Amino acid sequence: MRDILTVTLNPALDFATSVDSVAPGVKLRCAPTRTDPGGGGINVSRAIALLGGTSRCVVALAGRNGEALADLLREAGIELIVHKAPGETRSSLSVRDEKRGEQYRFMLPGPPWGPMDVIAAEKTIVESAQPGGLVVISGTMPPGVLPQLVPDLCGKLQAKGCEVVVDTSGPSLHLLARANGTSAPDVLRMNQEEADDLAGRKLLDINDSADFAQSLVRRGVARMVIVARGPEGSVLATEGQRFHSRAADVPVRSKVGAGDTFVGSFTLALARGEPLEEALRRGVAGASAAVMTEGTALCRREDVERLLEICPTAPI
Repeated sequence: MRDILTVTLNPALDFATSVDSVAPGVKLRCAPTRTDPGGGGINVSRAIALLGGTSRCVVALAGRNGEALADLLREAGIELIVHKAPGETRSSLSVRDEKRGEQYRFMLPGPPWGPMDVIAAEKTIVESAQPGGLVVISGTMPPGVLPQLVPDLCGKLQAKGCEVVVDTSGPSLHLLARANGTSAPDVLRMNQEEADDLAGRKLLDINDSADFAQSLVRRGVARMVIVARGPEGSVLATEGQRFHSRAADVPVRSKVGAGDTFVGSFTLALARGEPLEEALRRGVAGASAAVMTEGTALCRREDVERLLEICPTAPI
């Protein structure tokens, strides 16, 4: 299996709980709290471990929250490469309203970074990558980190012989979408809202999303583009291929980490040499399994294997 390295520069110590009903001005009595290590690349590595794979995880950590997060990752059996970050690692809170079946997610900001912090982190990431391996850059960037870091990393990692998977948002995603083939990721994933934002309009259906994804590929934005359409599943487009995998109809308990679980399952399949259509199917089955679990939990391996049969991949 090819080496997988995940990158998380803005991790969070995730707390998840539930209450009978969310209401203002009263004390809300919470259920026992679940604590998990969180952040895009961390969740990708967690999903890979849950599915029986292995990965290495570059994580920028600081303070007591960082120490707690590192302990949780080691307990999960994930090989950790710690990069010392400034300040204190952030935390986040997810609260489920049991009466309405709704989830509220509170994301605290991470500590601001300076230019030297960015240079040092970039050095750690590139030195940690193995030629021929897969590198996953996932999640938000810390305050103070310019969007240019992501394409810069893509170029340096590809020069080392790595294949780069990017799942980001905001300014970093918009900068990648304006690229013309220079330092473009090999795989770029986005959700429906992010794709609508880039397109400047609502992508109405699966074909519309596939057309948009393929247009990005042909502009040199990435070698392949994936657009997640929530309950409809995901589409994947390359220069000459377009696939759709339908999501499973399952009870939704929490959407936390569903996209990261997709990336973990998809990347693990690539690392094992699976064809694109199978990797897409496994990604969608992983995301479907993830929404079935509580709070900040991700997926169960047995659920993913069971759901594979009802997440077929077909050409578009």
